Amino acid sequence: MIAPDKCHSMDDLRIQIDALDARLVSLLSERARYIERAAQIKAGAGLPARIDDRVEEVVANVRARASVEGLDPGLAEKLWRDLIEWSIGREEMALGAGEERQ
Repeated sequence: MIAPDKCHSMDDLRIQIDALDARLVSLLSERARYIERAAQIKAGAGLPARIDDRVEEVVANVRARASVEGLDPGLAEKLWRDLIEWSIGREEMALGAGEERQ
């Protein structure tokens, strides 16, 4: 990777952005595999897909990390809330969305 200030053309920037996008997709794919495993564990433990306290904990962690990294915490929260809702949907499908769990 080349630092942003070392990119001297739009082509240089686009190459770096495309490389970052590939890394982000790879990381999101890895996260999705953990979500699949979470659904398996939750099924065995009788837990629901949505655990509100955990949702808020994840969002708070992401906002804090975004601040440290110089990313707008509001943007990070929006992205993660969408990611979390997608993840919960996946878990609900795996768990059987109509089932009541404690």
